[in-house]
Amino acid sequence: MTLRDARRSGVDPPAAAANASAARWSRNAKSGLKSLNYLPLASEQGKIAIMLHTLRRTVPAALMLATAVMAAQAPTDLPTGPPASSPAPPASLQAGPAVTFKVEINYVEVDARALDAQGNFVRDLNKEDFQILEDGVPQTVTAFAFVNIPVERPEVPLFAREPIESDVATNARDFDGRVYLFVLDDLHTHPLRSQLVKAAARRFIETKLGANDKAAIVTTSGISEAKQEFTDNRRLLLQAVDRFMGRKLRSATLGGLQSYSPTAADPEAAERGYNADTALRALKNVADFLAGVRGRRKALIYISEGIDYDIHDMFNNRDSSRLVQAARDAVAAATRSNVSIYAIDPRGLTSLADEAIEVSGAGGLGPGSLQRELQLSHDNLRMLAAETGGFAVVNTNDFTDAFDRIVTENSSYYVLGYYPTNERRAGRVRKIDVRVRRPGLQVRARNSYIEAQGRAPVSAAPARAAGTPAALDETITSPLPLSGLTMSATAAGFKGEAPNAVVTIVIEARGSDLRLKAENGKYAGKLDLSIVAVDRNGNIKGTRRATLDLGLRPETFARVSEFGMRFLSRLELPAGRYQLRLGALSTESGARGSVFYDLEVPDFSKGRMTMSGLLVTSEAAGRTPTAQADAQPFDILPTPPTTMREFPSGDELAIFAEVYDNQLSPPHMVDITTNVLTDEGRVVFTNTESRSSTELQGKAGGYGYTTRIPLKNLAPGLYVLRVDARTRTGQDEPITRQVQFRIRG
Repeated sequence: MTLRDARRSGVDPPAAAANASAARWSRNAKSGLKSLNYLPLASEQGKIAIMLHTLRRTVPAALMLATAVMAAQAPTDLPTGPPASSPAPPASLQAGPAVTFKVEINYVEVDARALDAQGNFVRDLNKEDFQILEDGVPQTVTAFAFVNIPVERPEVPLFAREPIESDVATNARDFDGRVYLFVLDDLHTHPLRSQLVKAAARRFIETKLGANDKAAIVTTSGISEAKQEFTDNRRLLLQAVDRFMGRKLRSATLGGLQSYSPTAADPEAAERGYNADTALRALKNVADFLAGVRGRRKALIYISEGIDYDIHDMFNNRDSSRLVQAARDAVAAATRSNVSIYAIDPRGLTSLADEAIEVSGAGGLGPGSLQRELQLSHDNLRMLAAETGGFAVVNTNDFTDAFDRIVTENSSYYVLGYYPTNERRAGRVRKIDVRVRRPGLQVRARNSYIEAQGRAPVSAAPARAAGTPAALDETITSPLPLSGLTMSATAAGFKGEAPNAVVTIVIEARGSDLRLKAENGKYAGKLDLSIVAVDRNGNIKGTRRATLDLGLRPETFARVSEFGMRFLSRLELPAGRYQLRLGALSTESGARGSVFYDLEVPDFSKGRMTMSGLLVTSEAAGRTPTAQADAQPFDILPTPPTTMREFPSGDELAIFAEVYDNQLSPPHMVDITTNVLTDEGRVVFTNTESRSSTELQGKAGGYGYTTRIPLKNLAPGLYVLRVDARTRTGQDEPITRQVQFRIRG
């Protein structure tokens, strides 16, 4: 029986949910939040305009990275949409006042590393120390930032081997990590060598990815199984990598086996050329997508065996001129977006033994033909890397030094922006010379870029629901979360009407960022909220939008300013993996912010037993005023669920989950246990509740479970809350949900 069923049938929640602390919770309610009152703002002002809209089921231009890659599959004569407009770089990355990096077609951004005679990075330079020449002409540096990013490690409880994934996404801290985009070239990876690509990508993610970094994964073919939007979740990244499968055509040399002639035409030349074009367009499109991230270096880690088509052989290859232009376009997009391509050949030091076995004794064919193919693929990798300020890693089985160098180059550098004095748009290569006036230093920087060609494109406004502010759409479509309006979010999936699950979404915003205006004895303003659920194919599967017309009395305004404001919503989504993009815009202050939440919705109908997400609240969380458009409150909790995961000493937690029992017979018992563990793994709280399958009356359903956890006797520090559900049949492993939290003194 689900929570919804319990309400309909009048079944009371388990007795364990009630305890002596209920009086304390109700005192919070009487202070302005009546028990389970999800509309305290409405009760004060007499109105709260909540307008919910369903957006068009289309993806605006540059909404998702997956969309950018899929654009590579379009006919080559169709233009792609422009990148989303970009925010200013985080202030934490800058030395001195905040710098705004504008997105204009003639704006050039280049990063530079200044090294002393010992090869050490020099960190105390300023804008006046640098000089930029373009085609020998001095340029005026108009934007400058010093970027120094530490490699942070996730906080891991001492008893745990791996980090416990956070169930809350927040932009409370400006994003100050590295940006990695893995492009796994399935079109140019032999199926039997797919494991080498996986091993290289996994090694980088497992050993080099910092807790403060963001990474994404795409394939050149656009196949969705091996895709992952930008995230800091290593598990999701590794899952995407593990789904990779190469689909490279067999060697052109092997194609000659059909005629046993060393001069035989490649029978798959047309498809080989198409694959080359598709891969190059994929590189161009993701580079264009990353143009929306300014004020920092972006690393495109291209893992590929290299394009196996001689794009410069115009005599024998009919697609040569088109592919030369495609390569040029890819380099141009990368250089204009300040994207460095690091090309990794996963084959390492190879003798091409697999192919050599096939060609041995085949007429005039031999290893020499294969060696020429290998050299061609390496040359293509080197070209893409060298022209974009990266480097190629070929003919080596040890990627350690290369991976270390990638991290180093993307951790400490200077970002310089300027507007060229030469405003022509002829698509020519322009040479860049970055110099440092301080004697004894050398500079490493990209030495060229390809200027734009033709008239500047006119950005078409993305499709959106009537009344949706453009700034809010831009916030949702930004490649990375924005931090102008501080907010946090959590989401939990519950069993709904098949085939959909009900996803409860909790958003909390910092009240001081709203900057409401005093009018007629109240504090007024509007807050626009937007929620978009996008699947791994880049398709929008659910949307919610709300406009909160606030009119707060002074006492409520004081509470909002101190404790923030909470907003509850829900979406109905089928089982699957999603990214929730949640954006907020304050009309009065113009502040906007967003968080991106990785959500996995289980199929609650599969398996003997499953568990919903976990909702958490506390006595202290009840002080946050809540505006809510969801007509179905979780009235089993004493106050609305919260995104708080740091609680004051003496607080009391309350949790709620549903356990779904799909095993109808024989009758059995289910034990649901909550434990709180210290950093060392010592259990300091436990609660077990036993439920009988007979409660379900022969129908697959759920057990609503709640408990309260007093914190007053627990020392400040890191803790893990763990909920386990297990049948007594002995046939199944327990189902577990974990939440890491902290108690402050």
